[in-house]
Amino acid sequence: MSSIQPVRGTHDLIGEDQRRHAHVVDTARRIAGVYGFDEWATPIFEDTRVFSRSLGDTSDVVSKEMYSFSDRDGESLTLRPEGTAAICRALVTNALTQSLPQKVFYAGPMFRHERPQKGRYRQFHQIGAELLGAAEPLADAEAIAMGYEVLKALGIADYVTLELNTLGDAASRDAWRDALVAYFSAHKDKLSEDSLTRLEKNPLRILDSKDAGDKVLVADAPMMAEFLTPEARTFWDDLRNKLDVFGIAYTVNPSIVRGLDYYNHTTFEFVTNRLGSQGTVLAGGRYDGLVKQMGGPEVPAIGWAAGIERLSMLLEQVPAVPRSVVLVPVGAPDESAVVQILQGLRGQGVRTEIGYKGSLRKRMERAGKQNASHVLFLGEDELAKGLFRVKNMETGAEQEVSRDTLLSKAQDVFAA
Repeated sequence: MSSIQPVRGTHDLIGEDQRRHAHVVDTARRIAGVYGFDEWATPIFEDTRVFSRSLGDTSDVVSKEMYSFSDRDGESLTLRPEGTAAICRALVTNALTQSLPQKVFYAGPMFRHERPQKGRYRQFHQIGAELLGAAEPLADAEAIAMGYEVLKALGIADYVTLELNTLGDAASRDAWRDALVAYFSAHKDKLSEDSLTRLEKNPLRILDSKDAGDKVLVADAPMMAEFLTPEARTFWDDLRNKLDVFGIAYTVNPSIVRGLDYYNHTTFEFVTNRLGSQGTVLAGGRYDGLVKQMGGPEVPAIGWAAGIERLSMLLEQVPAVPRSVVLVPVGAPDESAVVQILQGLRGQGVRTEIGYKGSLRKRMERAGKQNASHVLFLGEDELAKGLFRVKNMETGAEQEVSRDTLLSKAQDVFAA
């Protein structure tokens, strides 16, 4: 029987990959806390309606990429393809729409059945932030600033660019949609099959088309800026002024759109040229209509998500392998006494392992392979005297340390 391999589009996180992954999550979690965001964790699978209702039947995610299945009770469930809809569902079902604003951070796996490629998997992982219950441009600027701070803390802000656009308010979008329908209807013979379907149901989705012929048409399509209402233009101007106050540089990119009706005003992407075609590393926008689609009231909201795999690939400084103190029993010391030392060090927060068996030479070789910072020798004589030999594995220097010092000031002992 051949060995069982990971399912196509999935990958194991081991060693350096896991350290990179954990560093991204820990860094984002720390920045989110500084900005006053609390972490939520929603189920990995949801009622399919959470995503079909929010993402729309014409989206590629719903029509082609969702992992949906019927459980034994006949209910349609879906592995979450993204985090925002689940957060909005949680806001409603936990009766938190009367306690706004809610500032939410999340991290976890998402699932989409698409062609695996560099930095993109069928089970992938995201960090995300949602600011629910704030309608002001300042909230948008703060959410963008938080995303930028995450990138800066990861050491990758210098080679990403913030691209920004506006989708206007409902009146602006309605006027723009009518103009798009008129424009694309005049070019029906050149549209792809998918875009012809979108023309009937959601013409804004044509702007996201990957078809080469569609892209030619999109380049000359009417622009949103031509249809902004005075109120929408004021919001757009105010947002850019706020970003200037935060000291965040940006470029305006009119091609950044979101085809769903609940998106409005702000849309943005942090992009890089270091990942080939997969250049977006963090993206988001304002979605004032989504909570209502989940059965709640009108709740303004702004949020973003970022792929952990892509961020991990951009890290220049690889998180170091954790260093351990390795206890090496010499001879046949009393096992209970050895365990007391072992647990006493761990109780002080010292990462501690034990060399289980083998000759002293073999145990020292294993300690080197374990990237040990120090070796603590425990023999019968040392235990009897209460005086132990500690070896620094980098310098080779040795010192004698008393039992009392070891069990009360271990951090100081192994810092040397």
